[in-house]
Amino acid sequence: MKKAIVALALLASAGIHAQDYYTPGEGEGIVYFLPKTQIAVDIIATRVDFKPGEFGLYANRYLRLNNVRTQPETHWEIKDIKVRTVGVPDSTKAYIMKLKDKSLASNIELTGQGIVKAINTVSDYEEELPAYVLEKPEKHENARKYMTEDILIAGSTAKMAELTAHEIYNIRDSKNLILRGQAETMPKDGASLKLIISQLDKQERALAECFTGVSDRTDKVFTFFVTPEANLSGKVIARFSDRLGVLSADNLAGEPVYISVSNSSSLPLPVEDGKKKKKSDGVIYNIPGKGQVDVSFRGKTKWKGELQFAQFGYTEVLVDGLFDKKVNTRVVFNPTTGCVVKIDKD
Repeated sequence: MKKAIVALALLASAGIHAQDYYTPGEGEGIVYFLPKTQIAVDIIATRVDFKPGEFGLYANRYLRLNNVRTQPETHWEIKDIKVRTVGVPDSTKAYIMKLKDKSLASNIELTGQGIVKAINTVSDYEEELPAYVLEKPEKHENARKYMTEDILIAGSTAKMAELTAHEIYNIRDSKNLILRGQAETMPKDGASLKLIISQLDKQERALAECFTGVSDRTDKVFTFFVTPEANLSGKVIARFSDRLGVLSADNLAGEPVYISVSNSSSLPLPVEDGKKKKKSDGVIYNIPGKGQVDVSFRGKTKWKGELQFAQFGYTEVLVDGLFDKKVNTRVVFNPTTGCVVKIDKD
């Protein structure tokens, strides 16, 4: 009864009337929606923050490093684009399941949005956001702790840079001697060798960053939704700027990210002719169709694949006889497409 009240409240708040398969009458009923399939486009973008090193002006003189940047800078990169589908209630496919004494189809599970998930059982389907592996800024070593006393007491930045460069060369010489087996004191085993080389690498990297600077990379996911009703060609879903990052579709400061969707199913597109459908007792569900999805940016395809869409298919009916008292029928639905996932009887 509680589920029925919640579902009816959802129906009323949406201003939706029950469709022609079921006409509300006397007695109780459970309102449920079939889903419409949305496309969720996840743009994984990376913000790159560059901080110049304090000896950047001397990188070419002492380390022969060219084109070293000496000013802070921030820019964005598109790391990847992923596409997935989600289900939302279809306002044109709202139905009432009338509760009958002879029917066992009264235990219906709905999503929080009122989409049917299961009858006489509990669905194990839970929509989860993708577990993307996102980059975060790495911890940078403090180069000061690897600087010698002579470096730290040097009277000028230029002298500090010169002595730091000499220390970097000394570290490289030490690594070469160890790797060639020519060091006065060699590591006793492979594990010790690996540890010593790792520590020397860490020291060299920290001191070198005083010249080259450091870049911190931070990933962020931006999600955009589109609901294709028919063939969709070259729709701008977002924009991207190297300087500003991911922007909304109407922000002309960025270049467009396009999406195209074409019906690739052999199923006929649903036709709304305004005529009432034949009334039939039973549970309505979707037979989804398929669509080809293509997302592109700067003339290159970033994601392409075929997905299932509720709106590219049609509806069917689970006859009411499946739920009489002689048979315990359990049905699980896909809340993204509305199709039947599993039917069990006992």
